[in-house]
Amino acid sequence: MKLRGDLQLRKLGDDHILVYPGQDQLDASKVYTFNETAVQIWLELQGKEFNVESVTAVLLDNYEVEESVAEKDAEKLVKQFEKQGFLI
Repeated sequence: MKLRGDLQLRKLGDDHILVYPGQDQLDASKVYTFNETAVQIWLELQGKEFNVESVTAVLLDNYEVEESVAEKDAEKLVKQFEKQGFLI
């Protein structure tokens, strides 16, 4: 799986948001706020094929977290990306 290339990650104040292309006016129903960890993962995965194991590896490489916790978090994040339509 890959992240959709048409979605735009933007910094708005202290927040990072993901917006759909072509939104001239902000539609709050199609804006997703990311925490710093999700931003890091999004940036690392741009343009790459990935799976839960590779997301787990990103977490383990960048954060002090136990492997079992990283794996659970990676699974949740990938499911959320799928649910929100962020993947191709």
